[in-house]
Amino acid sequence: MTEYPSSNASSTGEAPAYGTGDATYQAAGGLDGITRLVNRFYDNMERLPEAAALRAMHPEDLTESRQKLVFFLSGWMGGPKLYARHYGSISIPKAHAHLPVDQSSRDAWLHCMAQSLLELDYPAPFRDYLLQKLAIPAESIRLMCEFHQSQPGSTDP
Repeated sequence: MTEYPSSNASSTGEAPAYGTGDATYQAAGGLDGITRLVNRFYDNMERLPEAAALRAMHPEDLTESRQKLVFFLSGWMGGPKLYARHYGSISIPKAHAHLPVDQSSRDAWLHCMAQSLLELDYPAPFRDYLLQKLAIPAESIRLMCEFHQSQPGSTDP
């Protein structure tokens, strides 16, 4: 099993709660761990049949998609705000509004992430925490896409 730092331990030896300071970032393994997670995520998205529609929403070359997700997750998990530094601010739902994201593609995204966390041997409490937190923006994206697609004059599929 791969060992990932759980966080910066407090003076009592207990790990801070995920979502506090950089505890989530540290539990993910810092930038290296997030990069491994994102690479596995996109590998799974390409490999898993249930993610085919999700994969079709992405460019053929996933290099920039991988980098953007690494940068975004770094800041989102309490680490360096790399996405903002390199690309500026972002509204995740608005950035995805042009895509045909539905419940199935939302679930496929979360499944690819869950599979990646499992394959990389992250501890179950961290996996559960992260998936619960990622489900929130995933649902916000789905709702924004649904709204955008329902607007008169929307030319997107």
